[in-house]
Amino acid sequence: MHNNKQVCIGILNYSGCLQSAVFGLSELFLLANRIGQQEDSNIQFETSIIQSIDNQRPHYQVLVIPPSLDEQTYQAPPADLCDWIVSAHQAGTIICSACAGAFILAATGLLDAREVTTHWGLADKLSTRFPALVLNSERILVNDGDIITAGGIMSWVDLGLELVAQFSHPSIMRQLGKSMVVDTGEREQRYYTRFIPRRGHGDQAVLQIQQYIQINFHRAISVTKLSEMSFLTERTFLRRFVKATGLKPIEYLQRTRIQKACDLIESSTASIESIASQVGYEDISAFRKIFIRITGLTPRDFRRRFTRES
Repeated sequence: MHNNKQVCIGILNYSGCLQSAVFGLSELFLLANRIGQQEDSNIQFETSIIQSIDNQRPHYQVLVIPPSLDEQTYQAPPADLCDWIVSAHQAGTIICSACAGAFILAATGLLDAREVTTHWGLADKLSTRFPALVLNSERILVNDGDIITAGGIMSWVDLGLELVAQFSHPSIMRQLGKSMVVDTGEREQRYYTRFIPRRGHGDQAVLQIQQYIQINFHRAISVTKLSEMSFLTERTFLRRFVKATGLKPIEYLQRTRIQKACDLIESSTASIESIASQVGYEDISAFRKIFIRITGLTPRDFRRRFTRES
C-alpha cells in the first residue's frame, strides 16, 4: 500500500459562470479517481468549488476559471478577483480558463505575450480587447505550463482530460475518456468554426464589397476589380479592407467559399467535385488544399465527421 499524492484543484464558481462546467469538472475528477484506484495509481484529485474569495488564501495546485454565457460578467471581472488570481499564480498555482473564462484571465495581465485560445466566436472580441496576447483560436487547448487555456463552451472537458493526463498518466486520461464516451484523440477547434464576417466596422465602401462577395463568391473575382468597384486605389482599398475585416480580400473570398462548401457538404449529398465547382473552384486539388488549410480536415473527412451518411 502506498501513500496517495493529492492534487488540489480549485474551480472558481464566479457570478454568471456555467454551472454545468463547475459541477461537471468536479465529477470528472471524481471519476478519474475511481479509474486511478483501479489502476493502482497513487494520484488523488481533490476539488474545491470556490464560492467566495473572501479570506481565502490561494493554496491550489490548479485553479480553473470556467466558461460563462453572461457577457457582462466576464467582460468586467471585479478587480479583487483579478488580484486574487494573480496572487494564486505568484504562489505557484497553474491557472486555467475555458471559453469566455479567458476574458477574466486576460484581465489579470497574465496572458500578455502568451499564446492562448478561447471560443472561436469570441476570438475577435478577445484580441481587440487584449491586443498583447497571441490568440490561436484554431486550437482547442493551449498548454503553456503555468497557464492553460481551452476553447469552446464544452472545452472544460478537454481541459479536465488534459489535467488528468498531466498529473496522473495519459493511460488514465484515455480510460476516463472511454468511460465518459468522449474523444481523447487530437482535434482542433477550427473543425467547428463558422466564418462570420465582421460587418460592424462602419466602412461603407468595404461593406458594399463584402455584400458583392457574399452574392458573387462563385465567380472569378480579382482585387483590381474590387478596388475599381469601391472607387478607391488598389493600395487604399487593400488597407481599408484589411483594417475593417481583419483579412486580405483573397483570404476573405476563400473563407466565404469554404464556408459555403461546408454548408453544402453538411446539407446535401452532392459530390465533393460538384461542390467545389459550385463555390468557384474548377481545380479540385486547389479546392482541397484551401479546404484543409482553413478547416484542418479534407472535404471527405469533414463530411464523415459532421454528417450521417446512409
